[in-house]
This record gives sequence, structure tokens and C-alpha cells, in this order.
Amino acid sequence: MTPIRSTVELSDGRELVYFDEKPESGRSAYPDTRELPPPPPASQLRYDPLVDEWIAVAAHRQTRTFLPPSDACPLCPTTPRFASEIPAPDYDVVVFENQFPSFSYREVPGGEITELTDMVPVRPGLGRCEVVCFTSDHNSAFGALPPSRVRTVIDALADRTAEMSRLPGVAQVFPFENRGVEIGVTLHHPHGQIYAYPMVPPRTAAMLRAARKHAERTGGRNLYADVLAAEQEAKVRVIGSNEHWTAYVPAAARWPFEVHVAPHRRVADLPGLTDDERDAFGPLYLDVLRRFDGLFGKPMPYISAWHQAVVGDGRDLGYLHLQLFSIRRAADKLKYLAGSESAMGAFVSDVVPEKAAQLLRDAL
Repeated sequence: MTPIRSTVELSDGRELVYFDEKPESGRSAYPDTRELPPPPPASQLRYDPLVDEWIAVAAHRQTRTFLPPSDACPLCPTTPRFASEIPAPDYDVVVFENQFPSFSYREVPGGEITELTDMVPVRPGLGRCEVVCFTSDHNSAFGALPPSRVRTVIDALADRTAEMSRLPGVAQVFPFENRGVEIGVTLHHPHGQIYAYPMVPPRTAAMLRAARKHAERTGGRNLYADVLAAEQEAKVRVIGSNEHWTAYVPAAARWPFEVHVAPHRRVADLPGLTDDERDAFGPLYLDVLRRFDGLFGKPMPYISAWHQAVVGDGRDLGYLHLQLFSIRRAADKLKYLAGSESAMGAFVSDVVPEKAAQLLRDAL
């Protein structure tokens, strides 16, 4: 069932969207009673000519909320004792504009966006950043959600991807979840984020270059489709599959434990998924998350990242897939991005991908 969508405005003008699993009336009966300062100005984008990349500078994010106590969590429903970011007393899935965004369409302070040198252009960091709350239960986790709730989340992400892709200047829409203090989360409540980038981010740019080369060499074949087919044929790194999706460890995984979850049909982005594909994603993904947690018998810190096609040039090369990875390399050890990875971008894997796949298959 498609969730019921309703929109309200927070006291500082930011948009909030409820996605309810059953007919819900009166969301507007719960206004935001807080007195909030106006949203911060847009960030800066500074061009790094040495690597042909844009770097965002968003100094206002230094003041964002950091690991508050549970009774002051801004992602829990509002109570008589604490007014949060969500005015309603309960919710299923909710999405709202980030109070401390890396990118926004807010006004830029006069004189702030100026050329530093001829080599380093500067422009406003226009775009949009949203927060996605998966459940009103502060003590839950994505892996504890029922498949029906995962479907609601997918519908919400698809809705927001379509909306944000239409915004002026947006190059790519990126939904993701950070989980665990080891990853660096600033709020414990189960949630994700969506970034509408005003530029093509570096990893996507590299993937597009590789996809173009592959298409030229093979008479137009899609690179990710061919990689997925090869993994399905090899089977050794496959974690699980169903009629519509396959989960596998990449043969050249960068992270100790990394899994891709990909649809069998080539789809550009989440809005392009059929109802059957959306329903089939949840059971397989939840199984992978349980295997991650079962690997060392405790919650696994992870990043879950949806790779979607870009909005403009190169969209035909995209292939929707989810990348899930953890920095935990052993029960009591984390992988730190030290000299080779951080300074040179040259990854050294700590776990053989085939071994990682076997450990995940045996984790339950």
C-alpha cells in the first residue's frame, strides 16, 4: 500500500513530510510550537584544481546537535515535556529539511562568495539536505523494522528522489544511513539522510568514467549490469537473492565487510522500481543486516548508501544499487583510514572478499 503523504511547515519555514501507513487525519493539528532562529545561509563550494573536485564549506554545521540524551532527542515525536523536530505525538516515517544542511537554497551572505584566486572558483552550495526518520521508536534500528516498514521507507525515498531531482541545479540525489558511534553519528535515533548535490560527487564521477569506457569497448553494454551478471554466475561472493534482487560482496571490496544489493532489472533510481521490486527489497536487505549484526554478536556500525543515476549527462550509464559497508574488521578492531587510504585514496583490504562472503553466509 502506498503511504499517505501529508506536508506541514516547521516554525522556521522548513518543510516536513509525513508518510503514514494507514489513513491519518489531523497532522496539521500539531503545529511546531518552538521559536527557532532562521535557517543558516547556504554553504560555499570551493573548487580544488589539483583533483578536479568541488569541496563544500558549511561552517554552521559546527553547532549541530551532538548525541543528546534520549529525553531530548530531536527525532522522537513531540511530547508535553519536549518539543522536537516532529510536532506529532507519533509517526511511521517522516522526512524534513535538515536544520544544519550541507546544501540549501537559502540566501548567501553578501560578499561571502568571491573568487579566492583565479585557480579556485567559489560558488554557493545550492541544493537540499533532508533527514529521514524510519520509526518513532528511539531504541529501534533499521534491521529491526518489519518488511512493511522498509517498503514505506523505500516509497518515501523514491518520493523525495523524484522531488529533489526536479530542483534547479541538482546533479545527483543520494540517500544514505550512518549507523553507530564508530561511524560518527550525532543522533542515536534510527534515521538516514538525503543529499541533493549541486555537483557530481567524486565517486560517482569515477563510476561514470569507468562506465563510459566499458560502453565504448563493448558496443554500449552497461558496466554494472555486466558486473552483477558475473557475480551471479560466480556465486562464490553471493550472500543471498530473491526474484528481484541479489546481495553480494564485490570482488574488489574496499571495506572489511561490504555488500552490494542490486535489482536484477536495470533501473536508474528508486522512483523507477516497480511495486514488486519495492516489496522484494526489504526481506533480503533485512537478512543482510541481521548477518552483519550476527557476525560478531553485537550491533555492526555501517554506512548504507544508495547509488542512483545522475540527473543530467550520464544518466543513461547509471544502475541503481545499494552499497552497505562496515569499518569493523574484527570483533574488537576497526579499520581506520590511515596514510594510504586517507592521503592517497589507495585502499588496502583487511579481509579477503571471498572469506567475508563466507563469514556473512555463516553468520546466522
